[in-house]
Amino acid sequence: MSGHVFHPGHEELHGVTVVVQDAEGRTYVGRYHERTARGILMHDVAVHDPAATPMSAADWLARQRKFGVQISQRHVMLPGDLAGGIRRLIDV
Repeated sequence: MSGHVFHPGHEELHGVTVVVQDAEGRTYVGRYHERTARGILMHDVAVHDPAATPMSAADWLARQRKFGVQISQRHVMLPGDLAGGIRRLIDV
């Protein structure tokens, strides 16, 4: 439902599973919590680091969508200057 806020008083994406890529090429999938001056806070996050795996980010994202998010970190704070755009996982 467009415009629906999961928790009143929060941003529209609060609680939604999103994809964020950082300036260093890593891709993060997790539940969006908020964006503050410190950066983007996400919960229950899976991380794709191209330096650590031969799997492409596109293939990795397809696996996250098909089998569910393989959580590797409970909380991640991405500094705002490193984070790229935020997309819903279902839109990727």
